[in-house]
Amino acid sequence: MSDHTHSSPPRRVFIDKQSPKAFQSLVQVAEAVRTTASEAGLDRTTVELINIRVSQLNGCAYCLDIHTRAALRAGESPQRLGTLSAWRDTALFTPPERAALALAESTTDPANATAQASAYEAARQVLSDDQISAAIWVAVTINAFNRVSIMSKHPVAPRPGA
Repeated sequence: MSDHTHSSPPRRVFIDKQSPKAFQSLVQVAEAVRTTASEAGLDRTTVELINIRVSQLNGCAYCLDIHTRAALRAGESPQRLGTLSAWRDTALFTPPERAALALAESTTDPANATAQASAYEAARQVLSDDQISAAIWVAVTINAFNRVSIMSKHPVAPRPGA
């Protein structure tokens, strides 16, 4: 029996690079979802809040890095980004954003039927059917990207001045 205590972890396969056609299809889905969200009236900051919140729940450092930068470029405030993981405990988010975040969380943990019912109830009060659908599609898509990055162990490179 060999001693594995000093061995390095197995090298991960970057599945986006290994299977580029499949990954490109996922990118095309994301582009369609971004268009759907825009047409439904979900602004870019709400989309990025969903992307970040789902990535927080999934623990995807790579996607957190990408979408935090995208949110800042879209005009999101550092304060709201810093409190996003505790969004329920602040008054910093609008009712539509809160509804979209609740839908995103219930999409990420679909087995929690109580949270799902509550999220839908809240969403029905402030979002259109198109916005509800778009918010869920944004969450579905970022969940897929999170899994690609987590399973590939995509590194987060330091950026000068970041």
